[in-house]
Parts: sequence; structure tokens; C-alpha cells
Amino acid sequence: MTLDAFLLLAAALFSVGLYGALSQQSIVMLMMGLELMVNGIVVAGGAFWYYIAPGAADGQVLVLVAVTVMALEMAMGFAVVTALFRARDADLTDDAEDLRG
Repeated sequence: MTLDAFLLLAAALFSVGLYGALSQQSIVMLMMGLELMVNGIVVAGGAFWYYIAPGAADGQVLVLVAVTVMALEMAMGFAVVTALFRARDADLTDDAEDLRG
């Protein structure tokens, strides 16, 4: 695959994620859109790193760390959403609006 194909995939992931994050009111769907946006950035970063320095493993390690952090972030986010739903029966962003300080 060429760099253009990877960047096209990254742009598509980011665009779908941006649409999902801006158009949904469900907290879970909002988080999924944000996850797609971050995945697009990781794909673009990994592709650039591969085409700039293909012999170095630095880019692979950075992508692995980013994916691990994203998995932890999503697990914590879903835990917060589950606790919010159980405590206040709020599953939409409008229902959780009173959480602002």
C-alpha cells in the first residue's frame, strides 16, 4: 500500500468519527466517534513513521502505546457512563448536562 492509501483511510476514519461525534446525542455513540477520530490520527501517524523511517521500531512502539492508552480510556469512559446511567438514568448528553461544575 502507498502512503496515499493510508492517508485516505486515516481521513475517512477521522471524517466518520467527526460526523459521529457531532451528530449523536448518545454518550456511547459520542465516545465511539471520538475513538474513530483518534484511530484515524494513529493510522496517519503510523503511516508517516513507516514511510519516513521503515527500519526503526519507534513508530510501532508509539502506535502500540497509543492503542493501549485508547483502550484504557474507553474502558474508563464506559465505566463512567455506566455509573452515570445507573445513578441518574442519563444516557444522552442533554441528561448529563447538570454535571458541569
